[in-house]
Amino acid sequence: MNKYYYDLHIHSCLSPCGDDEMTPNNIAGMGVLNGLNIMALTDHNTSKNCPAFFKAAKRQGIIPIAGMELTTAEDIHVVCIFKDLGSAMDFDGMVDSHRIKYPNRTDIFGNQLILDENDEIIASDDYFLPNATDISVEQVPGLIKQYGGFCYPAHIDREANGIISILGDFPVNSGFTAVEFHNGENIAEYNEKYAETRGKQVIVSSDAHYLWDIKEKKEYFLIDDEPYSSELVLKRLFELLEAMQ
Repeated sequence: MNKYYYDLHIHSCLSPCGDDEMTPNNIAGMGVLNGLNIMALTDHNTSKNCPAFFKAAKRQGIIPIAGMELTTAEDIHVVCIFKDLGSAMDFDGMVDSHRIKYPNRTDIFGNQLILDENDEIIASDDYFLPNATDISVEQVPGLIKQYGGFCYPAHIDREANGIISILGDFPVNSGFTAVEFHNGENIAEYNEKYAETRGKQVIVSSDAHYLWDIKEKKEYFLIDDEPYSSELVLKRLFELLEAMQ
């Protein structure tokens, strides 16, 4: 069993609120500097920078996870992560059909840049990414299972787009078996106040929009990685996450 330090909530320059310096290679490089082993790229309602991130991360020795921060119809943020890149891109295509599209104002919201493995701009998304889809929060756990992924409400200890701040409590029978905290020091307080958060897998991640936001070597998963391969580590990680389902 070995410790694998992680950050499973990171935005690239494809998220308009993400800094333009949040390129696949810069993100992976910062992960190395911070002592991380596993990183997930989770842009708003899209996974289109994940292919480039996979190549950049593997060059740096980081185990990459393809993901997305989905915005539900209620404006709740849910982190969705996938066992392989193909499944994430299939999910991306499905979510794209549920987006409510209106043009992005780069002068107000920022760029939405799609990059290649060398951090060269190859395209941009012309429609504002973070706004709500027409997918309800109740639908998300079932949809994720169809794509072999795993999901959990993002930053439940935050006011903006947190499931508790929007719904007033953590819903009963939500289908979520894990929750994400932005600040690990809030876990005990929330478990005491909101009964439905107790007993769930806890993930603490950065929701990084700037390079300096990416987590340092602190939170980790304890994983049986013998005989070692990155594929085995990823498999064991999802087994750990899914054990509480």
